[in-house]
Amino acid sequence: MEFLQVKNLSFEYPKRPKKALNNISFSVKKGEFVLLYGASGCGKTTLLQTLMPQIAPGGHLSGSITFNGKDISSSDVGDIGFVSQQPDGQIVTDRVWSELAFGPENLGIKPNITKRRIAEISNYFGMQDWFYKCTYELSGGQKQMLNLASVMVTQPKLLLLDEPTGQLDPVAASEFISTLRKINSQFGVTVVLSEHRIEDIFPYADKILVMENGELLFDGTPENACIKLKNYNIFTGFPASAKIWKELDVRQPCPVSVKDGKNFLENICIEKDTINTDNPNMYLQSDDTENTSAVQIKNIWFRYGKEDKDILKNTSLNVKHGEIFTLFGGNACGKSTLLNIISGLSRPYKGKIKILGKNILSYKNNSLYQGCISLLPQNPKAVFTADTVKSELCGHSELSEEIAKQLEIEDLLDRHPFDLSGGELQKCALARLILSNPQILLLDEPTKGMDEFYKNKLGEYLRNLKSKGKTIIIVSHDIEFAAKYSDRCAMLFNGEISEPEDPHTFFSENYFYTTAASRISREIFKNTILCEEVAELCKEILGRQI
Repeated sequence: MEFLQVKNLSFEYPKRPKKALNNISFSVKKGEFVLLYGASGCGKTTLLQTLMPQIAPGGHLSGSITFNGKDISSSDVGDIGFVSQQPDGQIVTDRVWSELAFGPENLGIKPNITKRRIAEISNYFGMQDWFYKCTYELSGGQKQMLNLASVMVTQPKLLLLDEPTGQLDPVAASEFISTLRKINSQFGVTVVLSEHRIEDIFPYADKILVMENGELLFDGTPENACIKLKNYNIFTGFPASAKIWKELDVRQPCPVSVKDGKNFLENICIEKDTINTDNPNMYLQSDDTENTSAVQIKNIWFRYGKEDKDILKNTSLNVKHGEIFTLFGGNACGKSTLLNIISGLSRPYKGKIKILGKNILSYKNNSLYQGCISLLPQNPKAVFTADTVKSELCGHSELSEEIAKQLEIEDLLDRHPFDLSGGELQKCALARLILSNPQILLLDEPTKGMDEFYKNKLGEYLRNLKSKGKTIIIVSHDIEFAAKYSDRCAMLFNGEISEPEDPHTFFSENYFYTTAASRISREIFKNTILCEEVAELCKEILGRQI
């Protein structure tokens, strides 16, 4: 008997012309690790929510869901756990220990058993050092680990996760996925995980479910997914090793991990160290800083309260006119704070800031936001005040129609912003900001929740804005996106910013904050950070070998 079985499942939200789920059928065996993958808005979140009765969305549902031999509606509370994309959205108490106790207490578990479970789970998750902390003091990675621990303390049989690493930096995301794999392998907990960043998950998954427009496009192993879907748009988000394999079109098994990809390249490129890609270093430095800087920060210091620690310490940065600049750093290191300072929402207690050559303090009466700067916050919902996306864009009819078409949000205009998926919400929020035609765009995690195919479209759109003289500053955890579309990158750590460098220098010299293509190819090629670069060099070698 299958542990989880979905048959002919369809779901329709009220007043929506199209079904969110359409005749979906699949099964999951006990102890399997299942990756749910698909474009933004394809129905992944809706499907996961229908698998947990306590959070199932309202609407018309047909078909059947069987869990552990009985209808899922009669499953015991606590047997199914859910972790969402928003680390803050799932936390309900103000202390770590009380958050861990919340679930068992609500399930009526005896205090002595609850206490023992909390002790056990906090040790397993390594939470001893922050067990008594306030939840608002935690980093994004700690918050998401707390959410997972709070679910696991109830000892669920099925664990559902909706893009849980979407807001985590690469190191924290890797730690989270590693913990999830341990839970699956050591305790046999069945996992169904939705993600866009699948490089480290794909090779581990027992099964891949790929969705498209509310329907199930593929159900099978990772290897078969690469073979069957290599000509679909969805393949753009597959692991780097698989994308290189596709471009080379050789008769070898498709590699699905970095390790397999390295072995694959070594077999293909028999002549090692034969090609050294030149560092393009497209960004030309200028000594005339005052005239070329769109944003100039000099020796700023910032803390939120007089007794708090400094978040930014003697921080300096120059961002040039007409460049795409990306800033990396761990969760809670101060990246969003820096954007708030540049946008005038926060003020440092020491240091100077110039925006377009003028002291930021000289911008009076909101003139800073009138065609000068726009900020996309980490929570894009903060951009919206109206009931529909169309209402937010009204008053700019011609411009809004053009932007809606370019950002592909025409089908979302009549929707309430809060009903959109994470990726859809990001697109609409960006459209709202661009309407003011700012010279400087500040984007806090703009690719969060977006599928790879649309990320590429967004990147080309940002390049188009850059060609018109716009300056774009991005705070991100999305290494692959930054490697492809940034002019310069830097790292924020301990309140200071590293020397900005072009992407090829930055990523080829990094070990953790680097692309999968770089990890796969760096022992054979130098300065390759994109899949297409690796594939082109391999083709040169294959041509010579022929």
